Amino acid sequence: MEKPRQGFAGLWNISFGFFGIQIGFALQNANMSRIFQSLGEDIEKLPGLWVAAPLTGLLVQPVIGHLSDRTWLGRLGRRRPYFLAGAILAAIALFAMPESPSIWFAAVMLWLLDASLNISMEPFRAFVGDMLRKDQHSAGYAVQTAFIGAGAVVGSLFPSVMEAFGVANVAPPGQIPETVRYAFWFGGAALLLSVLWTVVSTDEYDPARMAAFETAGDAVELPPMRALASHSYAASFGWIAAGVVVALVQIRLGLLREVLLLGALLAGYGLASMLAIALARRGSSTNMLSSIVGDFSGMPALMKRLAIVQFFSWSALFVMWINTTPIVAQYHYGTRDAASAAYQEAANWVGELFAIYNGVAAIAALTLLPWLARRLGQARTHMTGLACGAAGYASFFVLRDPMHLIVSEIFIGIFWASVLAMPYAILASSLPQAKLGVYMGLFNVFVVIPQLLVATVMGSVMQAFFPGEPIYTMAFAAVTLMVAMIAMTSVAAMLPRRD
Repeated sequence: MEKPRQGFAGLWNISFGFFGIQIGFALQNANMSRIFQSLGEDIEKLPGLWVAAPLTGLLVQPVIGHLSDRTWLGRLGRRRPYFLAGAILAAIALFAMPESPSIWFAAVMLWLLDASLNISMEPFRAFVGDMLRKDQHSAGYAVQTAFIGAGAVVGSLFPSVMEAFGVANVAPPGQIPETVRYAFWFGGAALLLSVLWTVVSTDEYDPARMAAFETAGDAVELPPMRALASHSYAASFGWIAAGVVVALVQIRLGLLREVLLLGALLAGYGLASMLAIALARRGSSTNMLSSIVGDFSGMPALMKRLAIVQFFSWSALFVMWINTTPIVAQYHYGTRDAASAAYQEAANWVGELFAIYNGVAAIAALTLLPWLARRLGQARTHMTGLACGAAGYASFFVLRDPMHLIVSEIFIGIFWASVLAMPYAILASSLPQAKLGVYMGLFNVFVVIPQLLVATVMGSVMQAFFPGEPIYTMAFAAVTLMVAMIAMTSVAAMLPRRD
């Protein structure tokens, strides 16, 4: 049995909530370093404060994916309860963030905000697969990417728009400018209203209809306990040992304390996998831990190869989000003083630059990428996008006029569109429908693990090799995208020429 074909209105309604979610992410990405520095934090410590974002994604997304696969709340449905709950919590965090009295309060609000955005975002990825037939997956993710770009443009530009209307863009030391305060309040309201639009305007297929849509190729063991029970504990001990080694290196070399968190997470996963294997061997077939660990270890081969590409792609993106504001302020506006008017002007320009790359992404997702995919295939189109991103990051070393950075953002926008659309379009049609939520959540682990790695390690790297020179992080980002492009060749080898 085939799912009904969705028209333009259906594609719009399915993904419109992402418009508001991305407003929240854009405000976070463009302004959190500014907020932390405005509250008095040193630039080398920014990655450690940003650790909240990837850590919450790492913990939340697989859990929400697992739960949403198994949820049905009557009229609210399967995925929509998570859209709504996450939107309410994220709106609260956005309203509270500009009132932060201290760096630590802001860090806690960032933790709440990112966790809430992930609660809403992860089911939206699976929602496209739930609601659309396979031949519409590419169109569905393209529309979703367009809304991501549009929401990011609005969120990135709002502080500059407020300044144009006379709102104060400079605040005394230790305080957050009014432009940022109003932007976060607007973002909270926009996020909640846009998610409500999707909740109200869509009707999910109930479990009986979803079962009727399943094909023989979708049948999977739920959960793969037999395979997990056959695993030895050797890999688990390996993860624990890796965590111990990281901790010892941190102590021996005097690295930033955030590196200890990385070690704790490695050891924690080892302990969790040991427990999951033990539960599977005892025949426990309903526990969430064994289900998630089993699904993680049994990912399809194509998903594993795409995961490597995601790892390197998102490492570069997180470097950009953390460091663009201090880079532009220092190298293009000549200031390191977060309380100066020049710094705040640079921060607003970064917001506009982020709006440009997101606007380019929205347009490219509906025009350039489909055109390239028809001629090159989805895998090679993504390789082209990765090359564009590497060129965009490298250009920061060459371009010194702030206006010329628009060229950099055009290349980065093409890359961003490709990251948001191509891997999911490739993956969605190859995953079993019954596990779409948990597999999308696990796939997004490879979005947040590199962010966590950057957040815990990059500060120590900066202190050791280029203290006070954040522009060299852009070289790191360009190199990682070239590595991602090479890794993408193994994905292309698994797909037809015109995939």
